[in-house]
Amino acid sequence: MISRILVGLQFFFIFLMILPLDAPTLHPYIGIFIALIGLIIGLLGIYEHKSGNFNIRPAIKENCELVTTGIYAYIRHPMYLSVLVGMLGLAIIYFTYYELAVYLLLLITMFIKMFYEESLWKCHNPAYIEYMKNTKRLIPSVF
Repeated sequence: MISRILVGLQFFFIFLMILPLDAPTLHPYIGIFIALIGLIIGLLGIYEHKSGNFNIRPAIKENCELVTTGIYAYIRHPMYLSVLVGMLGLAIIYFTYYELAVYLLLLITMFIKMFYEESLWKCHNPAYIEYMKNTKRLIPSVF
């Protein structure tokens, strides 16, 4: 239930950020560049997943495997980073207080989702605790 609520909130905030598409753009090239970086991070994360292993909800699928290769060798949550970077790009394109406020709500939601998923992984797979010691959540060598 918690997983569905968190994913619902994530998509709700993304939808709210996309709504003002008719607003004037302030920094379109910078925003598009940042959004493309987010897209590339997401594609690198998807590339490392085996078929049937990917899950949008922070729930552990039956028979899922811990992915520790590729981009996952450096950060534990490239898909969350992808969403945050991509939506930051959008917030920069349509920079308003509204976009900033909704982005902050999305950021909070993604952090709650990330910590919740990590708590599930720690219970599901003891190797995750060792994996946590060798990687950072979102930014290599920082956080």
